[in-house]
Amino acid sequence: MQKIAEVIESSTTEFTAQCYELYRFPPLGALVKTVDGTVDMYGIACNAMTSGIEPGRRPVARGKDEANEEGVYQTSPQLVKLLRSEFIALVVGYRKEDKLFHYLPPDPARIHGFVYLCSSEEIKDFSRSFAFLNIVLNTRLPVAIEEVTGAALRQMSAAHDDPHHFLVAAGKELAVMLGSDYNRLRIILDRFKR
Repeated sequence: MQKIAEVIESSTTEFTAQCYELYRFPPLGALVKTVDGTVDMYGIACNAMTSGIEPGRRPVARGKDEANEEGVYQTSPQLVKLLRSEFIALVVGYRKEDKLFHYLPPDPARIHGFVYLCSSEEIKDFSRSFAFLNIVLNTRLPVAIEEVTGAALRQMSAAHDDPHHFLVAAGKELAVMLGSDYNRLRIILDRFKR
């Protein structure tokens, strides 16, 4: 497992994780997990940001005399300590005692819980059911739900032996879930393209 971040804020429906390395976010839609004893909590990376560590104090431009962005970090190495990269993960399920659930866990993630990128096998196992889509489609996020849904399914398809077949099955499930909301369905299906 690749440990990438640590939970710094948590609620029943989502958790915020601070990345250990600046700008090393999981991709939009990536399946991540945090472990709390015997419970693996799964989330979909749905929003990422980099900001200064001091609330209310924004970073200032420093590259006027630099040839490239790397030069800014070379002449101001303290920036790596003054900035932080974070992402929000929408909680979409959990595993307890080898049983997988595609709905919200009874408790939120623990603060300082480690966050890992899920392996291809975990992604394949989790995405055998599309029940988690109900959570994604019925939540409010700072990013368009259609973008997150399309990105998540596109990411998950890569873990399957036949990505096209997976996306066709997902499209059929979305058609049922979205009913007569053709425009929303069309936007999500359009996001399946690589």
